[in-house]
Amino acid sequence: MSLIASVVVWAIACLHAYILVLEMFLWTGPRARAAFGTSAEFASRTKALAANQGLYNGFLAAGLAWGAVASDPVGFQVKVFFLVCVAVAGLYGAATSSRRILYVQTLPAAVGLALVFLAH
Repeated sequence: MSLIASVVVWAIACLHAYILVLEMFLWTGPRARAAFGTSAEFASRTKALAANQGLYNGFLAAGLAWGAVASDPVGFQVKVFFLVCVAVAGLYGAATSSRRILYVQTLPAAVGLALVFLAH
């Protein structure tokens, strides 16, 4: 895998690890509320749901990290699978929640996917 593709895959993995922390542990705090545009009351009511979402983001981060360190052909296949998962989740989130997700999640995943294919 090219260095640029590797850096992008790791960056997306780190982004999803950060989202895990925001959603699972900091959801009711000011940083997560600002990032997701929620009120204190809403955050309090949805804490369990956010933790569940955070866990899924952790799975995405773990999968991308696995793909980044695994040897080919498994590494390539795992990276493609998890980058597609990130992109699809981003498309759904942009359609149902916030258009900003398209730029924060889907676009980086699409760029990462293109770079992984180009490096393969």
